[in-house]
Amino acid sequence: MLHIQVNKFTLLRKKNLGFENESYAGSGRHLIEENQSHHPRTDIARGYMTNSELERAVKEFGRRCSHISRIYSIGESVRGFPLWVIEISDKPGQEEPEPAFKFIGNVHGDEPVGRELLLLLANWICDNYKRDPLVDLIVDKVHLHILPSMNPDGFSFRRRGNANKVDLNRDFPDQFFPWNNNEDARQPETKAIMSWLREMRFTASASLHGGALVANYPWDASLDKRKNYYACPDDGTFRFLASIYSKSHYNMSLSKEFEGGITNGAAWYPVYGGMQDWNYIYGGCFELTLEISDNKWPNAKELPTIWEYNKMSMLNLVASLVKTGVHGRVFSSDSGRPLPGLITIKGINYTVKTSGTLADYHRLLVPGERYEVMATVPGYKSKATHIWLEKEEATNVDFILDPEVSSDGTLLRSICDCGRKSRLLSIGYFWGTHFEVYLVLIVVLAFLCFLLTRRIKSNLLKQRSPPKRSVLTV
Repeated sequence: MLHIQVNKFTLLRKKNLGFENESYAGSGRHLIEENQSHHPRTDIARGYMTNSELERAVKEFGRRCSHISRIYSIGESVRGFPLWVIEISDKPGQEEPEPAFKFIGNVHGDEPVGRELLLLLANWICDNYKRDPLVDLIVDKVHLHILPSMNPDGFSFRRRGNANKVDLNRDFPDQFFPWNNNEDARQPETKAIMSWLREMRFTASASLHGGALVANYPWDASLDKRKNYYACPDDGTFRFLASIYSKSHYNMSLSKEFEGGITNGAAWYPVYGGMQDWNYIYGGCFELTLEISDNKWPNAKELPTIWEYNKMSMLNLVASLVKTGVHGRVFSSDSGRPLPGLITIKGINYTVKTSGTLADYHRLLVPGERYEVMATVPGYKSKATHIWLEKEEATNVDFILDPEVSSDGTLLRSICDCGRKSRLLSIGYFWGTHFEVYLVLIVVLAFLCFLLTRRIKSNLLKQRSPPKRSVLTV
């Protein structure tokens, strides 16, 4: 099995140590959502950072740990509060052939534990860089992005939804029911997340919630709206990732309600318009939903204990991006330059895109199994190879693809091969829209090339003609 580091509390799990309420072992996700009529006690936030304090803490972290971090915002909430992100890496802000992971906290305003834990995680990594091998691995080999609060307005109001009373975890495009496919109608926090994933390629992700103790994985919904196990194409990989978190936790894997401390979302209860499924389908990102506290808003005195219970789970989950899976880059055999393309695994109906510039890919898979990996780029011959994925280490496979050649010897180049920075990976997509316009452009370009060729030939003939001699008359 993959080696998982555990904290000292794991050794004491069977001694029944826990919170003041001894039921911290997982319970059902609340079915009554925004319609709950009561509000938390006015003093329930005592000991938690306010939004202003959170903002100061993020900026202070950026100053204190500037050598391995950068601070940026992906947008604003309804009320204009910046959605601050901490990036942690040995080369923050630079594009590298490395996987990226994101943590998102406080999706629901009344579940604030995540925002506290994520600041603790960032500071712990900063304090232990060059002291702890696991931290070194994360900082040097992963780009970790931390959004402590996706819903600062909801936190201010002490309620689940945002300032518009919208549940942000029901506001994403849904694969089964397209009632919310109008992006302009979505909440600004939702649109910020969607734009974030368009600009940045994440390999995996996790959002932190409260109200239960379990690692939840796709699918989160089912076509028939029934409460049944609904597996996604990468069900095995998701179970593996969820188990990494659960087994590294103090007592999540000991849950009496959820076997092994993990659950398929649809088997728990269906969620439509959720962020988790959208990440996997549209963002190419393997996301888990982590329920990290049985109490949605525990007493702030319990936060240090909850942090210790979850610390190694969070670190091991991020580190799994480089400890497992198959990674590599795609290159052209004739020019040697990177080729943006697609990576597929035989038998798994899911495609991973390489990055556009460096053409690197990071495909998470269950270790200890054999796979056939294929790289595909339009205009190039696809290549496949068989690998055995070791249980305790990742595999690196670079693909060097040969250009396809037509019957007359012409290279069938990909549109990505024309020297322009392009992320289009399908020739069909290019020709499928405004075909007539492209046809006219091609005819015009061909005519201009013809004229240019004639002119060049004419100039060459003139240059080859013998120079005229000057005749001097006296």
